[in-house]
Amino acid sequence: MRVAHLLRKYDPTEWGGTETAIHRLTAGLAGHGVESIVYAPRISSAGAADDPLAASGRSVRRFRACMPVWGISSERRRQLVALGGNAISFDLPGVLWREEGLSVIHSHALGRLGAIGRVVARGRRLPFIVSVHGGAYDLPSAVREGLLRPGAGGWDWGRPFGMLLRARHILKEADAVVTVNPREAELISERHPGQRVFTGSHGVPAALYTRDSRSAARDAFPSLRDRPVLLVLGRIDPTKNQDWLVGQAADLVRRHPRICLVFAGACTDPAYAGAMRARIARDGLEDCVKLAGSLPFGDARLIGLLQEARAVVVPSVSETFGIVILEAWAAGTPVISSRTSGAKAIVNEGVNGLLFDIERPASFHAAVDRLLGRPELGAEWGAAGRAKVAAEFDTDVLAGRMKRLYEELIGEKNALRHPSRR
Repeated sequence: MRVAHLLRKYDPTEWGGTETAIHRLTAGLAGHGVESIVYAPRISSAGAADDPLAASGRSVRRFRACMPVWGISSERRRQLVALGGNAISFDLPGVLWREEGLSVIHSHALGRLGAIGRVVARGRRLPFIVSVHGGAYDLPSAVREGLLRPGAGGWDWGRPFGMLLRARHILKEADAVVTVNPREAELISERHPGQRVFTGSHGVPAALYTRDSRSAARDAFPSLRDRPVLLVLGRIDPTKNQDWLVGQAADLVRRHPRICLVFAGACTDPAYAGAMRARIARDGLEDCVKLAGSLPFGDARLIGLLQEARAVVVPSVSETFGIVILEAWAAGTPVISSRTSGAKAIVNEGVNGLLFDIERPASFHAAVDRLLGRPELGAEWGAAGRAKVAAEFDTDVLAGRMKRLYEELIGEKNALRHPSRR
């Protein structure tokens, strides 16, 4: 079985949750005998270096694409590319059509690129699946407006092509839709009655996080030794809401003088990151707030930070799943998360972590105080999280479910081609 995975963006220097999910899905599928070919827009040679997917044996095909918006600055165009802009490609249809031996086209992109995948799949009579990673309907209005803001005031000359491709109908016309939380699945089902919607959660290779990597983290970040660390993983971006957490740091330090907040992740919004750094300097927080930068997938330093942390904090405004929650649990670390739809679906309060309301900072501080005040709870909740990952979210188990979905859809397409065999 050969599956084409279509991505809206793939830049290893801006690694995030979707990239992690693709890496793990394709690795798991390989273990089940499925060959994955990843299609993504071209990037600069500097960004293409040190490609984790290629290093893992995946085939990565690059095609020409562009952001069809005139009248915006280069920085706003870069933000559109990084965070959800609706790109178009006149190269992709032919590239996908010429790929021999495909069994399934699986799009991890909505919009025009995903619609191109649907058109090619229909022409080749292949099953077409869409995975919704960042949220289609389960997005707060502020987050949705933030995604549109970089293109505001520009002229989107790609709209006629989107209409021709029926890009707005991609969820309705796919053979199946895979989403990562029950709330998103419910909203899609409400808007598209009769559509097959599956909640296919992201997974993690649980064994990777059980290897003791604490020494790598201690060597890389010696200033964190013997300090209670709260770790925040994710791209530096307003949706991830790191600046809100920086705003809570002074109160945290007053109650826990040795505490340290560590942010690890690629920067996709330089202006936002600059404002964070300015706030850290202005409030004199350099000793207790550290920006570790982007750490490659599977890096021992990253795994060591997860194992060293007293908790992983997820302060996001919106998170349809939150794969960092699974990474924390796999490393035996509890989670303190904002009440996003993704976190509410998998975190059991007082069992493997705690939830808080961004609008009520006191609820966050109470969660931190409870966990730091009783270290035995961290060990207990971390162990419960690790057990949950092993039972429900291991990559191999989830990849097996995905392969069965592929096989079911392939069987249905074959039956339509050869009705006499039914």
